[in-house]
Amino acid sequence: MSWAPALRRAGAAARAPVARLPETATKPQPAAPVVAPAPGSERHASLRDWAGVLAMVFGMFLAIMDIQIVTSSLAQIQGGLSATADEIGWVQTSYLIAEVVMIPLSGSLSRLLSTRVLFVISAVGFTLMSAMCATATSLSQMIVYRAAQGFIGGAMVPTVFPVVYTLFPPRQLAPLMVIISLILNLSSTLGPTIGGYLTDTYSWHWLFLVNIVPGTAVAIAVWLLIDIDKPDRSLLRYFDVVGLVLMAVFLGCFEYALEEGPRWDWFADNTILAASVASATAAVLFFWRVFAYRQPIVDLRAFANRNFALGSLYTFVIGTGLYGATYVIPLFLAEVRGYSSLQIGETVVVAGAVQLLVSPLTNILARKLDLRVMLAIGMALFVVAVYLNAFMTDQEGFAELFVPQAVRGIALMFCFLPANLIALGTLPPSQLKNAAGLYNLMRNLGGAIAIAAIGTILNNRLWFHWNRLIEDVNPARPAVQHFLDAQSSRLGAMVPGDPSRAALELLAQMVERQALVMSFNDVLMVMGGAFLVGLPLTLLLRRPRSAVSGGH
Repeated sequence: MSWAPALRRAGAAARAPVARLPETATKPQPAAPVVAPAPGSERHASLRDWAGVLAMVFGMFLAIMDIQIVTSSLAQIQGGLSATADEIGWVQTSYLIAEVVMIPLSGSLSRLLSTRVLFVISAVGFTLMSAMCATATSLSQMIVYRAAQGFIGGAMVPTVFPVVYTLFPPRQLAPLMVIISLILNLSSTLGPTIGGYLTDTYSWHWLFLVNIVPGTAVAIAVWLLIDIDKPDRSLLRYFDVVGLVLMAVFLGCFEYALEEGPRWDWFADNTILAASVASATAAVLFFWRVFAYRQPIVDLRAFANRNFALGSLYTFVIGTGLYGATYVIPLFLAEVRGYSSLQIGETVVVAGAVQLLVSPLTNILARKLDLRVMLAIGMALFVVAVYLNAFMTDQEGFAELFVPQAVRGIALMFCFLPANLIALGTLPPSQLKNAAGLYNLMRNLGGAIAIAAIGTILNNRLWFHWNRLIEDVNPARPAVQHFLDAQSSRLGAMVPGDPSRAALELLAQMVERQALVMSFNDVLMVMGGAFLVGLPLTLLLRRPRSAVSGGH
């Protein structure tokens, strides 16, 4: 009898498709663009400016954390709303799809309404929708409230940084950037932890109720403390509603296909196929509208600037590494090691902690180094980090992952600041609001595409390595037969039924475990390859002025 088909049948019961990790996976978070202030500015930020900007940054923290705060409690929300395991993912997906539409739209809205009014509306709407989420009694209600929460709250993220670099002169940017880096990193590390604590201690409703008091305080503080521009009501006359609808269909369907594609085998599913066709069609019409309409909903002229175009490409690549690694390492620890959410959090916190430690150093180096050299160093360090990480075994834990994660944290901090300055450092002030939204969108899309690609690669490579490994696990080999005999004897007194079959299933599980580890290593190598390809493109960049030092 052929042993390979038997082993395949035995492994079928043990083998499960690689699934998303709702407990710790995080979606791509928008980056903080750095906008160069006007040359020669001598203004010093006052205590009022500091208080107002920190209130805005805390609002951004709430918006980003709310993506992740539900991930460790999806099972409890599922039970409370009587949803299925497939349906409950929409609690997170609806938020993300709505947010990705608002990010590029925020530039036009901030000019139409003013930055202060847009941010306050965003904070108030986010807080109100948080309260509504806590009252949801069905999945359909929750999806509607979460989509509204993500859409309205999404404007808080890109509107912060034009304010920062309008109010703060170059010499005061460094300490503020350290504070912002701290808050942004905390939003990615504390979300699942806070969510798990609130759900275990109180109920899942407090995942949303916890936003009410701080969200209200942020809205009041920003209204009283921030006022950097005036609304331009003339923009309302030719506001591009058609362009807005096309952009929403284009980005919304694209995000949906990326989120759900790996789960449903991409175009084999009619819904994914329909969403992809709708996205492609809307994209063609949207870009035609942008170039043909007198006042487009998104101004793409910033991409005519070579540094902005290449800088946006770099932030796309950085997004694949940042959010891809944030997704794949926790998924490895859950799928292979069986870690709990707390254990995963304690393991992956290394990268964030290192980023906090090197944040002051990156601001100093930005004054001393050519930003193109600094970016190249960061890209090269990321390749090194991935190489160190791409030879994992099924025994990897905190100690084994410490150095690769530390190097990756340093690499990303070396990439963040120069990529921001290169992209936005040569743009005129009139384009900065719009460009900030486009820049953040590119990083979001990089992360979304990376996560979708990870799911697809893992499933495909799992089968590839499984089939390769079982060809070598021949029961005719003495070592394999000895293992089966030993396990049959051990399991005979422990499990009912055929102990020989139980031993064969155990062997199949071990083979699949090794195939899964090899698949994760393949994903990491592909991720490093994206950074390696992007490395020589630094030669095409023009040297930007330094917004941190105020020089050119």
